[in-house]
Amino acid sequence: MNRIGTSLACLLCACIAQAEPKRAAPPSGYRDWRIYGGGWDRIRYSALDQINRDNVGKLRAAWRYDTGDEFPESEMQCNPIVVDGVLFGSTPKLRIFALDAATGKLRWRFDPYAGEKVARKKRNRGVTYWAGGSDRRIYFAAEHYLYALDAGTGAPVKSFGDDGRVDLRQGFGRDVTAENISVTTPGVVYKDLLILGSITSEDLPAAPGDIRAFDVKTGKLRWSFHTVPKPGEYGADTWPKGARSYLGGANNWCGMALDEKRGLLFAPTGSAAFDFYGANRTGDNLFANTLLALKADTGERVWHFQAIKHDVWDRDFPTTPSLVTVRRDGRLVDAVAQATKSGHLLVFERETGKPLFPIEYRRVPKSDVEGEVLAETQPFPLQPPPFARQELTEEMLTRRTPEAHRAVLEKFRKIRSGPQFTPPSLEGTVVFPGFDGGAEWGGQAFDPETGLYYVNSNEMPWILRLVKRQRGARGGRAQYIRNCASCHKEDLSGTPPEFPSLKRASETLSRADALRIVREGKGRMPGFAHRGEKAVEAMVDYVLTGVDKAAGAAEESSPMDLEYTHDGYNKFLDPDGYPAVEPPWGTLNAINLDTGEIAWKIPFGEFPELAAKGLKNTGTENYGGPVVTAGGLLFIGATNHDRKFRAFDKVTGELLWETLLPAAGNATPAVYEVNGRQFVVIAAGGGKSGAPSGGSYVAFTLPAGR
Repeated sequence: MNRIGTSLACLLCACIAQAEPKRAAPPSGYRDWRIYGGGWDRIRYSALDQINRDNVGKLRAAWRYDTGDEFPESEMQCNPIVVDGVLFGSTPKLRIFALDAATGKLRWRFDPYAGEKVARKKRNRGVTYWAGGSDRRIYFAAEHYLYALDAGTGAPVKSFGDDGRVDLRQGFGRDVTAENISVTTPGVVYKDLLILGSITSEDLPAAPGDIRAFDVKTGKLRWSFHTVPKPGEYGADTWPKGARSYLGGANNWCGMALDEKRGLLFAPTGSAAFDFYGANRTGDNLFANTLLALKADTGERVWHFQAIKHDVWDRDFPTTPSLVTVRRDGRLVDAVAQATKSGHLLVFERETGKPLFPIEYRRVPKSDVEGEVLAETQPFPLQPPPFARQELTEEMLTRRTPEAHRAVLEKFRKIRSGPQFTPPSLEGTVVFPGFDGGAEWGGQAFDPETGLYYVNSNEMPWILRLVKRQRGARGGRAQYIRNCASCHKEDLSGTPPEFPSLKRASETLSRADALRIVREGKGRMPGFAHRGEKAVEAMVDYVLTGVDKAAGAAEESSPMDLEYTHDGYNKFLDPDGYPAVEPPWGTLNAINLDTGEIAWKIPFGEFPELAAKGLKNTGTENYGGPVVTAGGLLFIGATNHDRKFRAFDKVTGELLWETLLPAAGNATPAVYEVNGRQFVVIAAGGGKSGAPSGGSYVAFTLPAGR
């Protein structure tokens, strides 16, 4: 939309908003940020209004905390919390810290990797606070350990677990000690329970994605919900017999929401492993790709909705649900809203799971890949309309330059592109929106005053291509191609920053560290101890030295050995590295949850080098979410390339203020008050899409006296 069109749309929205009365007075509370996302309802709303439409243009930096922890391709995704004037957050190397929230002065810092060299991305989106009497704690996870720290000193709480930490690999009913499991998004606290999801490998072997509750004081496991059901449990018939003994994933990596009053926990899950080919997991694979409503005190299932049956597109639920209110027949209904990677918004009655907007089941195409059996039907939300485009066509290909158009058109005509649920293929299938979404992990904001729901979205096409998995791998190079090349590429170049290049791995990894990572896995990477020690050593030696050593005898086949893998996480780009689709490449959207209509949509972000040539307001990929305030504002960083932190009018989408950050703010801001002054703070970590990395937190406030 051009500037005139945008202005007219904003004016129209403003007139409509002025004509309509508010849904309700601003809710009580919402004046602090003690919890990730602002509260257990995860609506990212603040009732503070000292900073508002009239004065936001005067906003200035109050303090900046430089962690000093950044390194090439590092990131910061942390939404910090603030408790009694103390801000808690994390650094690119996953050091946990406490700052004076008014000045940014460091109080303490804890390093779970003390004595270790950290040069690999450590993903963390925040920490959890709990207080009981004089006992005040901070919880977070590093690798497979869950830590409890004294909130006043940063020292481990020795009475928690084993000397201050709990090994998250325990309690699955099967041995997963050689597999990777951790937690990147804070859990929830309900009564005396700390309830957590997990991040697991996206290839096999992978631990099951059980949702688990731990005793908040001792760390003892209190209950587990099996997202890959045990034999005889509900949903077990949607998996092959014995699936839990060798399959994994279906994990809640993006976080949960909690209705404390009702004792209901809302947990969205991701796909089952392996993500893109499921011949060894025939069936719908419940509870993968499912929004679960559980009793928070016991983990008992109340209701569920599965958005993708037998997922082979990596369509994880990417973000925490938001507990919202929706106007129906003149009354407000408590609901749960869940955004998706595909660019849809699902809204359900909170207690029953009844959809509040229509959902239709349609027949979808079959796969022509050997061994793959896809679901015959899939659910299609009919309202609200998608907030991202749904299918890449020739007419949508970039026309940034004639050369770029010709190049992407030639490539496009060699691959498949169709509507949602077009199957993966050997020639390559466009996934649009791409593997990251659409909606992503930064989360969404909801304004209880207006009923508007805010979601930033990516519009990047990706190409999913299946390839035969090498069998009978005997040497180190062959083992690497079989097990690692789908992410790190056959030539070791990777797809940075998500999957780093290994060409210079010997400069940052010792052989001992590399062996441990390949055995145990890390983040989304599985461990390969099951391949045998000679195979592990051969892979490591090939990566570090280029020497192709023998890897031992060929392995016996198992249910984890699949006929196909994929050739990497490949964005569909033009020859200059820009998206192959016409702009907008990223958008910011406001959706009216009372009517199911999009209230406003604007391009979000730009490439500075293109803007300098006159190509402005293209939108860009964006990671990190918004916060909305009673002062009429929507604050958001997120955009990968322009390093901007912005404030918009929440009703019209008009840009009211912006500033440059030290690095891109790929995180969700926090809004808080100290000594009568309102602040908004954001982590500026950069590192996405090749952008420079940073390691600073910047807080903004109004000048004294305003």
